[in-house]
Amino acid sequence: MQKIRKIIIPVAGLGTRFLPFTKAQPKEMLPIINKPVVQFVVEEAIASGIEDIILVTSQNKRAIEDHFDCSIELERFLKETGKLEKLDEIRKISKLANFIYIRQKGPYGNGTPVLNAKHLVKNESFAVVWGDEFYTGGKKPRIKQMIEVYEKYTDPVLGLTKTDEEGTKKYGMIDGQKIEKNIYQIKKIIEKPGPENTPSKIAVTAGYILTPDIFKKLENIPLRNNELWLVDAIDQLIQKRPIYGCLIDGKYCDTGSKINWLKTNIEFGLKHPEIKEELKKYLKNIKI
Repeated sequence: MQKIRKIIIPVAGLGTRFLPFTKAQPKEMLPIINKPVVQFVVEEAIASGIEDIILVTSQNKRAIEDHFDCSIELERFLKETGKLEKLDEIRKISKLANFIYIRQKGPYGNGTPVLNAKHLVKNESFAVVWGDEFYTGGKKPRIKQMIEVYEKYTDPVLGLTKTDEEGTKKYGMIDGQKIEKNIYQIKKIIEKPGPENTPSKIAVTAGYILTPDIFKKLENIPLRNNELWLVDAIDQLIQKRPIYGCLIDGKYCDTGSKINWLKTNIEFGLKHPEIKEELKKYLKNIKI
């Protein structure tokens, strides 16, 4: 069994839900108070033991690279003005991990960025999570939770979250069998089935621990509506080997839509030591 050392984070999407902001800025750089979403994702990975962060980017995503790079001019300014606490915080960002950037090439679809990183992953098992969602509040980081299931069964693992009827219209839902607490063996993933057709109310939202045999499936599956879908490759892999699901302990923070991004900011703001009291007062006085 291999240690999970590498993670692929696709960040090449156009972010059309947040236009016009995303015309020149990545959606993954949207702030939760004062920290970009993608930094929360990276910090989760580091806390789970990941060493190499592979960010699959596209044009207009340079802000992500700049964020995780050092900034000599900014560091000099903070030092000269005595803002040493901020200086320390900024310096730590570039030292979080080994960052690797590649450009996405190929058809649309969330399978393409995974296939693009094949030459970097090689024969290792690896993690995949998205750059606009993260988890908080669990006893362990969600990626660590998935890694522990992988270490037990040595097969691919999907991160799962319980959802409601509305969620069955937005996410891939599992058809599977519970084999122990919070762990399922997956039979099939049904993409956005809706409440009338879903086999469960457990969604695949939290990412993946994948084995290198996924690459052969991605290379050979037909495109769906001219897009390469990771779930199609996983469904083929299920025919060849067991695949497990781990129901994540923690709160799912999906910032991929305006309302969910706003809700996440409010929730974090109500816990932030600098602004929580003023925010509480403001929210109480709003007339709806």
